[in-house]
This record gives sequence, C-alpha cells and structure tokens, in this order.
Amino acid sequence: MENDELIESFFEEMKANDQNLEIPPFPEKQPKKINWIIPIGIAASLLLAGFLFYEKAPEPEVPAEVIIITLEEGPNQEQQFKITESTYLDTWESSTSSLLTEF
Repeated sequence: MENDELIESFFEEMKANDQNLEIPPFPEKQPKKINWIIPIGIAASLLLAGFLFYEKAPEPEVPAEVIIITLEEGPNQEQQFKITESTYLDTWESSTSSLLTEF
C-alpha cells in the first residue's frame, strides 16, 4: 500500500507541474497559395501547339471524268491535237454522227 500511495503522489505532482506549464500557441498552417499562372501557361502552350502543328489532309484533285481529243487545223494547214479535260460533257455527239458527215 505504501507503494500505491507513493505512486499516486508522484502522479499528482506531475499533474500539478503540468498545470503550471506554459503551452506555446500552435502555429496555424497557412493555406498554400497556388500559382495559377504556370498551369494556365502550360495549357495555353499545348493548345497553341495543337493548332500550329495540325495540318489538314490535302484534298485530292478530282480526276477529269472526260478527256476530249480533237484534231484542229492550225495556220499553214497544220493539224494539231487539242486535249481538253472536263468533268462533264458540254456537248454530246453520237458515235455514228461522224459517219453522216464524213461519208
């Protein structure tokens, strides 16, 4: 029992000493300021790079659907071939019409 009383008195003294201690104020953590300029700058750079490096696929030229070859007589009675490309027929001539005009 004497041991118990000794232990009790020891802890009561510690409690009394703890009551007299000055506790420093706890420093409050300041919220971290986020520098928004850096992420916005990175996003803007990536967006700009996307526009600069984006290339449209070149549209292929539509091949001419019709090639018209005509024989024309030039100056000094020279005959020349004239080749014309067109996407449609301007005039239509039947395949047998030349038989009517030539024979």
